[in-house]
Amino acid sequence: MTILLTSLEIERKLISQGYRLIGGIDEVGRGCLAGPVAAGFVIFPPYVDDSLLSSVTDSKKLTAQKREHLLKAIKSESLCAEVGWASVAEIDELGIAVATKLAMMRAMEKSIIQPDYLLVDAVKLDECPVPYEAVVKGDLISRTVAAASIIAKVTRDLHMSSLSMEYPGYSFEKNKGYGTRDHMIAIKSRGPTDIHRGSFEPVASMKRYPG
Repeated sequence: MTILLTSLEIERKLISQGYRLIGGIDEVGRGCLAGPVAAGFVIFPPYVDDSLLSSVTDSKKLTAQKREHLLKAIKSESLCAEVGWASVAEIDELGIAVATKLAMMRAMEKSIIQPDYLLVDAVKLDECPVPYEAVVKGDLISRTVAAASIIAKVTRDLHMSSLSMEYPGYSFEKNKGYGTRDHMIAIKSRGPTDIHRGSFEPVASMKRYPG
């Protein structure tokens, strides 16, 4: 599989226009059947050493081991690295689109350092307090957005793995809440849990598992 490498081209252009702190945001878990949606937020120094982050790309294109290795580099080289969440209850009440934006805003609000400009992976943040751009396939283009995707992915994966102890039989440590074949079989045989998204099919059509 060919891995497309991101760059800091967009970020460098923004810096040349007078912006200094370029933030990146991306979400993970939007399409899952179980668990919260997470959003990563990161800001790198204006002239971060690009060579240290050359392997950063869309988290879905990387192995778990590579993501964990890159997360260490991202945290080491960044000015801030945060994760925001929206719960299953919020997803079911507000819808996944609104919940995703909520997680993104929470991630940015957690940071003591705020950006001058924000790059978002293909989501319009109408309530964003700073200028921003919704970049289509941003996690394959912008290294800052890709770094945010890695932050969110590693953190959410660890969270879902921890839930596998509380909810045995659903293999959350493997599927992370996504609708894999084994996960679908478990839902049908055991029923949904309280961390399954009741607004998502096929969960919505099933009776909740009382345990």
